[in-house]
Amino acid sequence: MSEKTRYSDEELQEFKELILEKLAKAQREYDTLKASITNAEGNDIADTSPTFKVLEEGASTLSKEEAGQLAQRQMKFIQHLQNALIRIENKTYGVCCETGELIPKERLRAVPHATRSVEAKNSQKKR
Repeated sequence: MSEKTRYSDEELQEFKELILEKLAKAQREYDTLKASITNAEGNDIADTSPTFKVLEEGASTLSKEEAGQLAQRQMKFIQHLQNALIRIENKTYGVCCETGELIPKERLRAVPHATRSVEAKNSQKKR
């Protein structure tokens, strides 16, 4: 029996469903982060107290910077998931871009946007 060179359509559909779930969750988290940056919820009466205004502004700036960084990371994750969906449509999903061998299902379930096998990823880090 020859070695598989790609996942079957049924297996790809299973991964597509997993990725779509993760994508929906990631998009919700991104929207939440974006709302916290833009203060979409609006200001309440707590924002009008002058006593701690200077401290709150400093903390608010820091938390907005952190939220901005988290939002950037989340958007990058979303893009990786969207690229994985394209690879599913092209039927190249799950094939290591370095070795050309199939990435184990366990890895793809844990990291559905993976493009390298664990071995290829580890050898990449050593370079």
